[in-house]
Formats: sequence, C-alpha cells, structure tokens
Amino acid sequence: MRRLDHLNAPTSNPPWRSTRQLPPVDAPHARQGPSQDMADIVVVGSINTDMVVTVPQMPRAGETVLGGEFQQVAGGKGANQAVAAARAGGRVAMIGCTGDDAMGAHALDGLALAGVEVSQVQRHQEYPSGVALILVDEAGENCIAVAPGANARLLPADIRAAESLLGTAKVMLIQLEIPLETAYESCAIAHRHGVPVILDPAPVPPSGIDKTLWSHIAAVTPNVSEIEALTGIAVHNHDDAREAGHVLVEWGVDAAVMTLGRQGLYLHSRETSLPVGGLAVTVRDTTAAGDVFAGAMAARLSEGAPLIDAARFANAAAAIAVTRPGAQPSAPYRHEINAMLESRHVADPGT
Repeated sequence: MRRLDHLNAPTSNPPWRSTRQLPPVDAPHARQGPSQDMADIVVVGSINTDMVVTVPQMPRAGETVLGGEFQQVAGGKGANQAVAAARAGGRVAMIGCTGDDAMGAHALDGLALAGVEVSQVQRHQEYPSGVALILVDEAGENCIAVAPGANARLLPADIRAAESLLGTAKVMLIQLEIPLETAYESCAIAHRHGVPVILDPAPVPPSGIDKTLWSHIAAVTPNVSEIEALTGIAVHNHDDAREAGHVLVEWGVDAAVMTLGRQGLYLHSRETSLPVGGLAVTVRDTTAAGDVFAGAMAARLSEGAPLIDAARFANAAAAIAVTRPGAQPSAPYRHEINAMLESRHVADPGT
C-alpha cells in the first residue's frame, strides 16, 4: 500500500519497514552503489553540474555585479537527493540521463562514490550534460538558471525499462527538472506497484501540475514559493500553511510536508496538522536545502519511521546543509544528523 498510515506512531510492522540490513551510517559508502535488488529508494530526476558564483547582492536586470568565489560542483535536484539519501543511510538507485561527456562522467563517479547505484542512468550521445548557473548572495539566498541538456531526454520509455527496479522500491523520490510526461509515467508506475512517491514539485511548471497526478503522491515537499505557485496561497504563518496543506490533501496527496525556511516546516494530512520548529544555524548557502530534506526524509521512511519522525530528521539534515557551500557537498552523513538532533534534544527513534 502507498498510503501513509503511520503518521504519528510506529507500528509493529509498518509499511515502510525494511527487512534488509542497512550499511554503516557513520562514514561514506564504498565506490560502488548497492545492486538494483538491494535499492530501497529509487530517485528519478536530474543530474547537473553546478557553476556557482558568490555575490554581495543579486544583480538587478541589466546590472553587472563583481562576484567572489567560483565553484564547479556536482548538482541536479535528482542527484542531490540521491546523495543526501545515501549519506543519511539509505540504499539508493538513480534513474536519469547525462551527456556522454566529461561532466557526465564526473557526475556518475560522484554518485557511485556516495554509494548510489547508477546502472539505470543513460548516457546520451547527442545532448550535453545538464548545467545549472547559480548565484549565492551574502545571506545565503540563491538564484538558479538551469540548462537541462540530456535531462530533457529522459523519456517515459526509459522509466518503463526500469520498471522492475521501481516496482521493488520502498520509496520513490521525484522532482520536475525532467520532462513532465516522464515524471507522470514514473509516478503512475510506482503507484501501480504500491510504492510511496515523494514529490519535490520544483520547478513548478508554468502550466501547473496535472491534477490527476496528486492521487499518486504519498508526500509532497514544497517550499514557500512553490506552495504559492501550486495553490495560490501565500504562506506567512502556520495558519496559511495549514490552509495550503488542506488544498493539497483535497487534491489527493496523502500528506503535505511544507518547508518554511527559518520557521521550520509544517506537516498536514487528513489525520495530522502540526508545525515543526526550525533549528537556528548560521546560513551560508540554501541551494540544496530542499533536496537534502527530501533525501533524508526518504532514508528514514525507507526504514519504517513514522512520517513525523522522518520529517524531524530531515529538518535537521537541511539545517546542516545550509551551513555549507555547494549542493551535493553540503549533504550531511547520518552521524552528523544524529548529532544535530541530540544537540537540540530531539530524539531520532532510529538510533
């Protein structure tokens, strides 16, 4: 079953529970990822190389701003979430598409080094690997433009070819930096096999998301801007978040786990509606905060954690990520997340 029936408390045999042994969680994984039949989390999504420039403030239209440090780092929302889930202790496989070029090869090496299975990542001969141009200001806020490249060539047929992998997963993670028809096909296949789907609805398509998709989604993880783009509700407080969550659940989602920046998050389902406070940290770069959140939440859900515990765990992971520069480099390891929870007196039942 895909529905989130264990929002508040674990059961003796919850539907997310994995019977497989997890790898050690206090150190990076070995270079090769898990075999396909061992992947509890399947990530369908983008793989990019991020070109990052720090700036004193975001330039206005027509303005040139002298920046500071430049970095080239591994990114892409799908790849970021895969790395975050693996570092948080999950067994992860990736479905995606890169170019047959140096950036694509480097991206695949990085995923494999993080412990992600990459045999279902296509290498496209005619399209270059995806690139994201990112500006990060002194407050840690960012502005991102993406050239999808080979990500746009991840087709529904590729997903159907990987159905055996998707059908045995405990959780599927997906975002919208790939063609919408591919995202829809992925969700339909996962739903058909009873695999819970976590949707990070970014970027929100200008035409919106087909309402028929929502009944295939176990949990959606929008940030404040995405909540407004999806529902038309501007979120300024918890009452606004509750209203937006109600809309998403009425559309068919099991649960809305809405990230509110420094305010933490708000979880809303038919059974539960409650805030989880933010963790005070010094923000350096928010680029991958949402991706780290989704990946860490999937890792705990794949182990059988109740959604509220998984959300608190993910909240701590994202709080660590924003203190570090870069996308994938910012994703914390399981022992770091546990230490954050312990330091803030928030117990992780999975330790």
